[in-house]
Amino acid sequence: MSDFFSSFWSYYIAIGTLAGIAFCTYVLTVTNKGRPAPSTNPQLHGHVWDGDLQEYNNPLPLWWMWMFYVAIIFAVGYIILYPGLGGFAGTLGWSSKGQFNDEQQQAAEKYGPIFDKFAKQDLRAIVADPQAREMGQRLFLNYCAQCHGSDAQGAKGFPNLADKDWLYGGDPETIRKTITDGRNGIMPAWGKKLSADDIKDVTYYVLSLSGFPSTPVQISSGKKVFMNNCAACHGAEAKGNHAVGAPNLTDKTWLHGGSIATVTETITKGRSSQMPVHKDLLGEAKINLLAAYVYGLSNETNPEIQK
Repeated sequence: MSDFFSSFWSYYIAIGTLAGIAFCTYVLTVTNKGRPAPSTNPQLHGHVWDGDLQEYNNPLPLWWMWMFYVAIIFAVGYIILYPGLGGFAGTLGWSSKGQFNDEQQQAAEKYGPIFDKFAKQDLRAIVADPQAREMGQRLFLNYCAQCHGSDAQGAKGFPNLADKDWLYGGDPETIRKTITDGRNGIMPAWGKKLSADDIKDVTYYVLSLSGFPSTPVQISSGKKVFMNNCAACHGAEAKGNHAVGAPNLTDKTWLHGGSIATVTETITKGRSSQMPVHKDLLGEAKINLLAAYVYGLSNETNPEIQK
């Protein structure tokens, strides 16, 4: 990959761009040289398409030729003013990153004071503020709905934030920390450590914890496998562990699905989930508003959000 960051590619793009413009100019000049006047009785080229479609041997209208020349002049002006020739930044010094930073700075100056008043407030107090709830909802729709859905009820592999089931805990401080620092959830693969029969038995045992019908033999054998390999994270009662993000396996809530095939696949191949870090993107005040909104989704302290 380091080859793509060498200066060669900058020259390659610049030369290719200039050569393309020069070639277009040459073609237009040559074809326009000694250009015959339009004829009232032009000859046919002799090419035929679709049975009866033919091409007259007539020069392009002058306005069409000048349109190409204007496009070439525009292209030359553009690559002088803006980035377009490899590593050349353009005489104006414009960049998409610079424009983004400028817009962010302008937005911070305009809206920063509005957000800042919520930076140090307690999340429960923010939940009770209608204006703060609306702001938190907009932040959620902008930054979180792509994964968790606009209604915050999640999707396969993305947690439902509107119920009371939490992988790492649903108190205000934990939610704030999750948004701020992100999370990395890993379920190890057991396919090479357990036999096919062990995986089958522990699958049926885990499903039996949430009401799935299993035989006493499967439950007994699966429980032994579970206690020896899974209880360290999920607990002896399979109620989960917020400290490591291990889910509760007894509540019929499944992040990746609760069918036999899916649970078997999860045990065999493992799972890896990531919640992105938002501290640098959002800042403390926006995170406070967002955390308060998420907290309110699953708590009766804010019944209006549940509507």
